[in-house]
Amino acid sequence: FEKRLISKNKSPNTINTYIFTIKQFFLLFGSKITQKKLKNYKDYLQENFKAKTTSLRISAINEFLKLIGKKDWELENVKIQKKTFLENVISNADYEYLKKSLKEDGEIYYYLMVRFLGGTGARISEFLEFKIEDVKLGYMDIYGKGNKLRRVYIPKALQKEALDYFVNQKGYESGFLWLNRFGERITKRGISGQLKVFAEKYGIKKEVLYPHSFRHRFAKNFLEKRKDI
Repeated sequence: FEKRLISKNKSPNTINTYIFTIKQFFLLFGSKITQKKLKNYKDYLQENFKAKTTSLRISAINEFLKLIGKKDWELENVKIQKKTFLENVISNADYEYLKKSLKEDGEIYYYLMVRFLGGTGARISEFLEFKIEDVKLGYMDIYGKGNKLRRVYIPKALQKEALDYFVNQKGYESGFLWLNRFGERITKRGISGQLKVFAEKYGIKKEVLYPHSFRHRFAKNFLEKRKDI
């Protein structure tokens, strides 16, 4: 069975899980495989494990059944219910409170960072690519798979605030916006760490204060206002 899995380029973790599953089955029901025992094993899994674990172990059993020539005994896999809601997304109230607190404390750089994340809906990898030139234009063009163009817009109020800070106050003429104190581009890890600091400082749950949370917030706000995906 292990050789079969290796030949099918299964990952080491998957191989270990599949082999453990077969050992577990034999331990619970003995070495003789019957359709009734297979059904009982599936019931056992559903009663004791989450759907994702159950699904993985049923896949292991089915792979083993193919090996021993009992493909017609394969178990029907369980359906994993997809969540229709997002957990751990920053609320509008916390988003507004965070912006207000940062501005009042003179943390304008991080205030604008949060505004850009929440106001553009950009992925963190895209967010790090913003340049002064993009702010002046009011948008940033991103070329994805198949050379498809996607345009990330900067709201006008945010554009005005950003130009005032980066150009008028900091003297930026061109180049990337988000630099650290050494003049190097800030990293995703650096942003995440700083957000945790602010979560502690302002009493916001750390679970909701991470870069991608603002993208979810943007999407929720957009849908609430536009009602059109």
